This record gives sequence, C-alpha cells and structure tokens, in this order.
Amino acid sequence: MSLEFLLTALVIVLLPGPGVVYTLSLGLKAGLRAGLIAAFGCTLGILPHLVAGVLGLSAVLAASATLFRAIQIAGVLYLLLMAWRTWRDREAFSVEAAEDRPAAFGIVLAAIGLNLFNPKLPLFFLAFLPQFIDPLDPRPILRMVELGAGFMGLTFAVFAVYGAFAASARNLLIRRPAILVWLRRSFACAFALMGLRLALAGR
Repeated sequence: MSLEFLLTALVIVLLPGPGVVYTLSLGLKAGLRAGLIAAFGCTLGILPHLVAGVLGLSAVLAASATLFRAIQIAGVLYLLLMAWRTWRDREAFSVEAAEDRPAAFGIVLAAIGLNLFNPKLPLFFLAFLPQFIDPLDPRPILRMVELGAGFMGLTFAVFAVYGAFAASARNLLIRRPAILVWLRRSFACAFALMGLRLALAGR
C-alpha cells in the first residue's frame, strides 16, 4: 500500500459528507461512544461497495445509466429523510436525550444506509482503486481487497476523530440550548443540501 494511495485516500475521507455530518451529530448528541459507533457504521457502509467492486458489479453500475439513477434517487430520498428526522427531533441535542444511550444497532443501521445509497462509492472503487493496481499483478483481486481495507481503516480513524471532537465540544455546548437548536437545524439543512447536490449531480 503506497504512500501516494494513503495520502490520496486520506484527502477523500477528510472531505465533509453525509457520514461526517452524521458522526458529528451523534458525538454532540450522545457523546464519544455514540460518535465511535457512528464512525464504525459509516465504515461498514463501505463494505458492500468494496464487495461489489471485487465482483465487478461496479462496472455494471458504471455502464447502466438507469441503475445509477435509481441508486442516486434512493440516496437523495434517504438524505432528505435524515434531514426531516433531524429537524423534527427537538430532543436530539437536549440534556435529557443526551443522558440516554441510543441503541448501537440503530446508529449503525442509519450510518450504513448513508453510504449504502451513495452512488459515488461504487464508481470510486471502479475508477480510483484500479489506478493503484499493477496490471501485471498476479492477484489483482487480493490487491483490491487490501486497498479497500486500507480505505476503510482510514475512514474509521478519521471519523472516530470527528466523533471524539464532537463529544469533547458537547460538554461546552450542552449548557447553551440556543446553540444546540442552531446545531440541530444546521445538521438538518446539511443533510437536505447534500440530498439536493446529489440530485443535481451527474455521473
């Protein structure tokens, strides 16, 4: 695994996206544990795309405009659902809600959904990873799995830092209800804007 790949993948992982917003929101809402679980769930959401890439399904997706659009629409709807739920959940960042530990399964499931319906990820595994695989490599599939695992490891590490940062800021913000309301609405708007951007994005 080359340094060039690690640096390029790190830049991609650092870019804000739905997973980052979700991890930050959980870290603020319920602390470090929830933020780390969200990071883990977002990382697991990459696994189906890696498997699809290894099996060659990414190539099918890249060749089928209809299939790509269907996944894109599903992603838009999911992001808008997250926006609506975040906007309406008035207790999301309240002291009372923060004291209760949200179910780990629910956090992971929502996080997986964010990446599962991201149509850019399969294209990432189709267009990005092959650049770092030698055409003469006798085991290209094993090499792709190795690079995908490295990408997932970077994703978890970066998202865990995001979650830890949010959890550390939570204690400072929890005493300021007005700021927490603003944060909740900001996260809702962020999900909605990402859904709009995905809806307008081309292939």
